[in-house]
Amino acid sequence: MFTNDVASAKSYADLEKVIHAATGASGVMQFMRFDLGEIVRKERGENAPRSLRYLIGNPFIMKLMLERSPDAGSYAPVTILVDERLDGVRLSYDRMASFLAPYGSGEALKVARDLDAKIKTILLNVAN
Repeated sequence: MFTNDVASAKSYADLEKVIHAATGASGVMQFMRFDLGEIVRKERGENAPRSLRYLIGNPFIMKLMLERSPDAGSYAPVTILVDERLDGVRLSYDRMASFLAPYGSGEALKVARDLDAKIKTILLNVAN
């Protein structure tokens, strides 16, 4: 389990190996997944629309943002919503840069913009 591997890391180099293995080629990892539609399906049955919320990110990117703006911890990891609707499936993502802009840290904003670009690329790849 990832959290056990992080806790067991004896050095920063060990931690880097754990995180790089978890993030893979995409550079991000899934921290959690919530099946929000499960409640709706309890009422409406299996044909009810699906809705999944994913918490994804990269611990090193979170670290960079936190070092530049501790308030970033309120927004990381990021949320992606995959929501089935009558007109199709929607992908929703609130940009990290929009969350961090009010805090006034240009350095944190640069890291957030880089993360947003990475997430956008992933979402475009998934959508196609």
